[in-house]
Amino acid sequence: MDRISCMKTFVRTVETGSFSAVAKELNTTQPTISKQIAALEEYLDVQLLVRSTRTLSLTDEGSRFYEHCQRVLEAVTEAESSVGQRQKPGGVLRVGCPVAFGQLQVVPRLKAFLERYPNIKLDLMMTDHFVDLIEEGLDLAIRIGKVEDTSLITQRIGITRRVTIGHQSYFERTGEPQTPQDLVKHNCIVYTRLATGNEWYFQGTQGVIQVTVNGNFQANNSAAIREAVLAGLGIAVSPVWLFGDALHGSNLKIILKDYQPVPLPIHAVYRRGRFVPAKVRCFIDFLANEFRLDPWVSDYGQSPVVD
Repeated sequence: MDRISCMKTFVRTVETGSFSAVAKELNTTQPTISKQIAALEEYLDVQLLVRSTRTLSLTDEGSRFYEHCQRVLEAVTEAESSVGQRQKPGGVLRVGCPVAFGQLQVVPRLKAFLERYPNIKLDLMMTDHFVDLIEEGLDLAIRIGKVEDTSLITQRIGITRRVTIGHQSYFERTGEPQTPQDLVKHNCIVYTRLATGNEWYFQGTQGVIQVTVNGNFQANNSAAIREAVLAGLGIAVSPVWLFGDALHGSNLKIILKDYQPVPLPIHAVYRRGRFVPAKVRCFIDFLANEFRLDPWVSDYGQSPVVD
């Protein structure tokens, strides 16, 4: 029995709560995973997991063994990474990020990253949900906005500047708001994944202004917000990078320029541990350097479109 392999299987089974999920990750079958855990329990002469038709739960012994396995596997990874070819970043790197941000800001940069680090194979999971890194087996995730999860290490790598934007055809029908407070009279398009929902915040000369907006359309996907604005449905507060080149020649109009929507930080987040794999560190550093040079997402200076 390969005890290290069995430990890895056991740890992922605990983290995902499913034999089937681990089997899918390892490209094998659920019975194979179940047999590995059973073999480990027989070797240790102790029950690690309580199995039911729907759930898996740890026994007291299983909980203690899980904590030790985490430390052992981290030490093994660190030892392997300290010598020979493994000093170079390599292996499968699983990254999560929001859909539109991934399409517009991450994927276009991946060719350069993978050419620089040919030993890395990137597995990108794009979703607007805040996924659980452990449950999904992710090495890191890119998140926009404040990170509340204290179990994660966060590193700020950029900023999302936002604009208040609508299509000229909408303003021709309704007129143009002159202050944030005027938005209450307009059809506002709400992105429901935003933590503040329909509470929009603006920075003015008198400080932060809060406005509660409403409208007849909302969505949990940034691409849908973009298309709704382009169709002249209403007004949105959105990242400036979401519209990109469409800001020129598409009859889009940025309004309330004296009242900037509060910007949102861009973070790379990963699990706590004394060892950070080289593949994780090089990807974070790569994106941070890339974003530093891009006015759409740079922490340095203002986007020329917003000014």
